[in-house]
Amino acid sequence: MQRFFKLSAILLFISISFSPLVGQSNVIDEVIAVVGDNAILRSDIEHQYEQAVMEGVTVPGDMKCHIFEQELISKLLLNQAELDSIEVSENEVVNQVDSRVNYFIQQIGDKEKLEEYFGKSLIQIKRDQMDMVRTQMLTQSMQRTITGDIAVTPSEIRVFFKGVPQDSLPMVPTQYELQQVVIHPTVEQEEIDRVKTQLRDFQKQINEGRDFATLAVLYSEDKGSAARGGELGWMPRAGLVPEFASVAFNLQDKKKVSKIVETEFGYHIIQLIDRKGERINCRHILIKPKVSLDARKEAESKLDTLRGLITDETISFAEAALRFSMDKDSRTNGGLMVNPGTGTAKFEISQIPVAINKTIQSMEIGDVSKPFFMMDDQKGQETYRIVLLKNKTAPHKANMRNDYQMLQSMLENKKRQEALDTWIREKQHETYITIDEKWVKCEFKYDGWIN
Repeated sequence: MQRFFKLSAILLFISISFSPLVGQSNVIDEVIAVVGDNAILRSDIEHQYEQAVMEGVTVPGDMKCHIFEQELISKLLLNQAELDSIEVSENEVVNQVDSRVNYFIQQIGDKEKLEEYFGKSLIQIKRDQMDMVRTQMLTQSMQRTITGDIAVTPSEIRVFFKGVPQDSLPMVPTQYELQQVVIHPTVEQEEIDRVKTQLRDFQKQINEGRDFATLAVLYSEDKGSAARGGELGWMPRAGLVPEFASVAFNLQDKKKVSKIVETEFGYHIIQLIDRKGERINCRHILIKPKVSLDARKEAESKLDTLRGLITDETISFAEAALRFSMDKDSRTNGGLMVNPGTGTAKFEISQIPVAINKTIQSMEIGDVSKPFFMMDDQKGQETYRIVLLKNKTAPHKANMRNDYQMLQSMLENKKRQEALDTWIREKQHETYITIDEKWVKCEFKYDGWIN
């Protein structure tokens, strides 16, 4: 039952993201508005409305009118982007489409299931996506042009804070600031040799005629690509780790198998499927060396000793992180963890990895945890860690002392919206706009659509 609901959610997400491709079979197309040279179809509004209802989205007033006005704004931005000759790289568009399609293939299982869901070939699905993605990128680029120069000063932030009524200030939940020292258990040379021997055997079998994809399905430890015969899908060089990309982009013969490549994920062999300019499609087999029990105990013991030195004040936590931590993202910053969602050092409880979350619940500010095991899910790597609870703020109304960056972001967003509002109202009077009489009775936020 859980599997069914998970798949249903994925299919809904796909149908929303691929809105031009599905859900329009029962809607008769008609042009209901024109903005510049760009038309809005009734079917576009009807489909977005169906998806909003399925998601349980609510807005003040009439939902279809709200969606319609959002489309008018989008077409206004697109029209100006065309007038200003704003361009997006065709390679960027293709990469974005490939990235979306590859993600959905991973979620739904394989490309055959995706093709069955849409009733189209993979090439047709991608072709249908190109115009939509290009339009989205152009409108986003135009909006950045309008609001890109927005900046605020500390004095403006103070004035803004004083001007916000107390009951309008957001509540900030409990937030944590954490430092960490991360150790990867040492992989023994004997285990590395075993992995390389296995991969050399695969190379030999493939060179003798065995199918690479079959071996990937049977043996690759990259769960995301193994079910697809190791195929990664179209990727730019920047989408691959450097060691992997260096070898993959130098492959010329589609029948040949690469040398063994070591990355932070493990050891790989690669086979070229196709290449187009600076994008490549290849398949790989990943084997990860196994960590021994002795290596785990050694890593844990090393951190336990280090924790003792920190609590005895022989060494500071920041110095310990700089000298001993193997996490490249936090090591040079004294082990300070950065929230990838906000770019700050503050985490809400839901944003902290489960293993760390569980550990810090019984800690006070300034406490250093005992060593604990944590799987790095992104890299599929075993780690041991100690963490320092640097700070913990109780739930509170936003204030200048604790939430300066949040207030800065609030003011910047407010000024961006004001700049966009001003621009929309100016362009409404400069742009050819016509709206079908059945839609003119909508209550619009911007009253200049109907001249």
